[in-house]
Amino acid sequence: MTYITQDENSQTVAASNAPRDDAREEIALNSPELCAFVERLGDSGDVFETSDLKLIRVIEDVIDLLIAKNVICITELPPAVQTKLMERHSLRQSLNALHLFGDDDQGII
Repeated sequence: MTYITQDENSQTVAASNAPRDDAREEIALNSPELCAFVERLGDSGDVFETSDLKLIRVIEDVIDLLIAKNVICITELPPAVQTKLMERHSLRQSLNALHLFGDDDQGII
């Protein structure tokens, strides 16, 4: 069984496999309340995924800047990192060459 904690609106806000001081109400694993709670947890993951994708681009730009300023050399990075960076650079150049991102002076996004 699963034990849940509910807020003042009877909405599940926590779940546990064992009873706790704040989670004493037993609920079946296939209950609609528990399924809705798990689904809401999955929705919040999208926020982190979006943030991670943006952060990846920031890290890539920082690495490019460090290489351009001769702070590090790309050959100092592990081979797997070098490969991933080169793949991303190649992909970005290909997409820009196809004008999929539009030209800044035309205001196309």
